[in-house]
Amino acid sequence: MIGVFDSGLGGLSVLAALADALPHADFCYYADTAHVPYGNKTEAQIQGRVTAIGEHLTRLGCGLLVVACNTATATAVEALRAAHPGIPVVGVEPGIKPAAQETKSGRIAVLTTEATANSLRLKQLIRDHAGRVEVFVEPCPGWATHVEMLQLDDPALAADVRARIEPLLDKGVDRIVLGCTHYSFLAPLLNEVLGQRAQLVDVAAAVARQTQRLAGALARRGGKLQLHASAHPERLRAALPRLHLGRLAARLV
Repeated sequence: MIGVFDSGLGGLSVLAALADALPHADFCYYADTAHVPYGNKTEAQIQGRVTAIGEHLTRLGCGLLVVACNTATATAVEALRAAHPGIPVVGVEPGIKPAAQETKSGRIAVLTTEATANSLRLKQLIRDHAGRVEVFVEPCPGWATHVEMLQLDDPALAADVRARIEPLLDKGVDRIVLGCTHYSFLAPLLNEVLGQRAQLVDVAAAVARQTQRLAGALARRGGKLQLHASAHPERLRAALPRLHLGRLAARLV
């Protein structure tokens, strides 16, 4: 079984890509809904939750872990790997490298949580992969919570999206990196503002390809999906149709 986890619903965007790439793998998705969002938590708090969830998923029989959360990856993926040296761990990091390679204007932006915006890992990614590109880091407080509450049509959210994106476009940004898995569910709102001026960069497909490479025999199981949560697990199942993820609901056990 492959364990996938996030602070809440955001990682379902990654899970969908994983399920498409590995149709016969068994997955266990864990949402840490008792502690969502991670974006405003301290490094110690996030590391504590990530290591506890990793322990829980390995006890359930997961032989590969996917950290489907940019904040958790930036803050705690090395601690998780150290705690489980015999288990492959795949993290999710903002697509700085592809954005920097694809930009025509030489200017890109990264939409993040507050914790990711302040992380050393994000600074390292920018330093390593975007040395000749101007990078604008835009923290987006509250966006992940809107997704958790399934308030995707909230006019206040749409207004905030426009207020944050239009100044980036005015600066000449032509690639906008989704630095939080929750933000994938805001792509329709974002694309409304972007039009033809810029493109979104999402790494879910790349994460799925890396997981495919590491899965081995785990790719050949029954194609089932378990959903777990630290609070209100019933909301996970109910959220699938609202997030247009009916194909995941078909795999539930």
